[in-house]
Amino acid sequence: MLLRRDRALMAVDIVLDVAFHAGRGTEATGAAEIADRLGAQRRGIEPVLQALSRARLLDSMRGPKGGYRLARAARAIPLIEIVEAVTDPEDSVTVPNGRLAEVVTVPLWGELDAALREKLALLTVGDLLRRAAIAGLRRPQTEPLDFAI
Repeated sequence: MLLRRDRALMAVDIVLDVAFHAGRGTEATGAAEIADRLGAQRRGIEPVLQALSRARLLDSMRGPKGGYRLARAARAIPLIEIVEAVTDPEDSVTVPNGRLAEVVTVPLWGELDAALREKLALLTVGDLLRRAAIAGLRRPQTEPLDFAI
């Protein structure tokens, strides 16, 4: 069940942060920078970054200018792929006992989970970037230095 999955929410935030600050270009953004911008601990996001890299959603680059960038175009990354990369469908969900839960609330949560999965399959990282632009957030420009002596 996807509702209230902190790891899934963090993964979407991480991919959006990478898309916003590095995209698919030659620039990468480091784990420490991502953690700072998200107000998270670096060691807390490292397993999520690794899972996203293993799922080929992020490219991991080593070296002094290393970090993370999108593995493919933002418009080609549906949010459901991000969530599935960091969640285990076999995670046990505590189901309350009782006849009402069995016939009413458990099926309701199943319906809500299915609806959420459908919505996540339709939305892409590109859609989130458009929402950020509509909200007035400007992506950082990385321009080569241009100076004269």
